[in-house]
Amino acid sequence: MRTPKSLRLHIGLFGRRNVGKSSLLNAITRQSVSIVSEHAGTTTDPVEKPMELLPLGPVLFIDTAGIDDVGTLGGLRVQKTRRAFDRTDLAVLITDAHWGEFEVAILDEFAAREVPLIVVFNKADLQEPPADVLALLDERGIAHVRTVASEREGILDFRQALLDAAPAEWLESPAIASDLVGPGGVAVLVVPIDKEAPKGRIILPQVQTIRDLLDGAALCMVARDSELPEALAKLSAPPQIVITDSQAFAQVAADTPPEVPMTSFSILFARLKGDLVTQAEGAAAVESLRPGDRVLIAEACSHHPIEDDIGRVKIPRWLNERVAGELAFTTAQGHDFPEDLAEYRLVIHCGSCMHNRREMLTRLMRCRDAGVPITNYGVLIAHVLGIAERALAPFPAALEAWRAQMQEAADARA
Repeated sequence: MRTPKSLRLHIGLFGRRNVGKSSLLNAITRQSVSIVSEHAGTTTDPVEKPMELLPLGPVLFIDTAGIDDVGTLGGLRVQKTRRAFDRTDLAVLITDAHWGEFEVAILDEFAAREVPLIVVFNKADLQEPPADVLALLDERGIAHVRTVASEREGILDFRQALLDAAPAEWLESPAIASDLVGPGGVAVLVVPIDKEAPKGRIILPQVQTIRDLLDGAALCMVARDSELPEALAKLSAPPQIVITDSQAFAQVAADTPPEVPMTSFSILFARLKGDLVTQAEGAAAVESLRPGDRVLIAEACSHHPIEDDIGRVKIPRWLNERVAGELAFTTAQGHDFPEDLAEYRLVIHCGSCMHNRREMLTRLMRCRDAGVPITNYGVLIAHVLGIAERALAPFPAALEAWRAQMQEAADARA
């Protein structure tokens, strides 16, 4: 139950107002998670409920406002519902047998996103689903079940449909770093203790990397950036890799022997949560930036910026120095992400440890469709510090993609 939200299968509940989305959530979780009322529009903001859905594992249900909400406030609620599309791994379309443009739009939206979907005909005691709709769903291979959520009827069928429709890749546990180290291998983790390190704790990507190495039967040594030379000297053989916080990249690169592979937590999470090749290509777009260009800084978490904040201070400073002028920076946090990306010349994203993989992949897709390059904090920092070759060396496909884009940029300048 303590699994972070970012590592849970996100199951989104969608449909019109008053079709029983909240009743269905309460029934599957056996708790009064969402307020249930006979009045339409009871659910305003998305309601999240984590639970253990065995044998699948940890999941996160997202109960959303009706997609047919109206008025000024209703429009804002629909906007938040649509944002939930971006992080949904498995969609549930709920209807009370009324089938029209809203249902078809949701069906088509998730088909375009290649997100699995099941249809729940709720309030099945009042009306039978239309035969032509059932035929359409069967033709498209979309599972459907009948429920009376208020009486918990059909909930076992709904649960089984969820298990059957869950993405196959979800049952696999992607590696963070253990595949680069191997059983019995050694990784040295460089963890600076600065103002951004929570008191008495280390940040989530570092914790998850340690756990991944333990799960992979690998060994890990954790040291501060000031202690890396001493840590390496204590090892009887070189480690398989050194992994550092991106802010200490320059020092760690200098202190790590050239023959020892080195990368950053942020780059590892670019691979884990999204597509490292795409974000490696995006880093080369720095070469074409000019003063006045707009750059979007996107962060998955909301935090109070510190004096030398990486996203608001350091990265803008490095890029302004690089272009010998002032760029125009915009910052987006949490689930907020601009609808229109056309005005940006580059998007720079954090490691996305607080988002699930689906949300990050959606953002990559939107950038691709808008023709806007996107990169990652770690890749960008390695690029501007001149150590991208080394930081990407553990990932040959990403390194080759970066090299190709850099050659293309050089040809364009020639």
